[in-house]
Amino acid sequence: MSKLPDFEGLAMFGKVAEEGSFAGAAAAMGVSVATVSRAVTRLEERLGGRLFNRTSRRLALTDYGRSLAERAAKIYADAEEAEDVARETSSRPRGLVKLAASISFGTRWVAPLLPEFFRTYPDISVDLHLADAQVDLIGEGFDAALRIAIMEDSSLVARLIAPVRRFVVASPAYLSRHGRPQHPRDLAAHQCLTYVNKNKRDVWRFTHKNGEECTVTPSGALRASSVEGLLPTVLAGLAITELPEFVATQYFRDKQLEPVLTDWHLPEGGLHFVTPTTRARPAKVSALADFFISRLATAEWRAETVVDVKKPGRSKR
Repeated sequence: MSKLPDFEGLAMFGKVAEEGSFAGAAAAMGVSVATVSRAVTRLEERLGGRLFNRTSRRLALTDYGRSLAERAAKIYADAEEAEDVARETSSRPRGLVKLAASISFGTRWVAPLLPEFFRTYPDISVDLHLADAQVDLIGEGFDAALRIAIMEDSSLVARLIAPVRRFVVASPAYLSRHGRPQHPRDLAAHQCLTYVNKNKRDVWRFTHKNGEECTVTPSGALRASSVEGLLPTVLAGLAITELPEFVATQYFRDKQLEPVLTDWHLPEGGLHFVTPTTRARPAKVSALADFFISRLATAEWRAETVVDVKKPGRSKR
């Protein structure tokens, strides 16, 4: 007997176990039912045990077959993936990329860059999913995400593109009427709008430049699952909120909003290009990653390029 494993037999057996029938496996692989049947029979003879109990109406794995099925299916899947990656690597990047991003970041910074991307890579299409709730990349079949977070999930590969700060902000009209908070504790006397898409109540954790820490549980008349839901009320001069840097700076530039508590800062996250570790990165995903990393690593929304946050309302000179 050859010492080389029967890869074809194992792969075909795995596909039959996955499809639940010889005919289904044959159709999925583009071969005849007879070819699949011969491969499985040859594998059973080689291994010395029955893999399926067969009747004219039913096909069921034996206990022995069940113990082998998952590994055999993986052989088929790995071989398919290896061919796909090799095929894409050897040619111009092409195909569909399923990409996730938050609503605010996606509309402001991802969508406007896509025309340039499509001109550069005409054979790639993008399924862009915008949602503020964090998607399960592996479970929902995403190829990648542009995620703003403090990354903790070790099942994902995350490449940091740029740091992202958060600012507590208010309009000049609000500050004129209600005064400017000097300490995070002062926020208890203010309308503070928060988010509802987190697993627990929104908490603002401040650190002063001298190292002092202060935690605040803000409250106000409105909570929303997206920045877009909070902005109109804040811009109307009715409340304070906290915004990510990539949103806040456009309003700093126009002097519609000002940062408050500028001697304090909230925890800094980062913009990451995230992919699952369970799959090799095909050429189409690598092309998308390289494109967005090159465009966003020195993003125009960095606060220092827009306003001196130590002197609210005054542009840097």
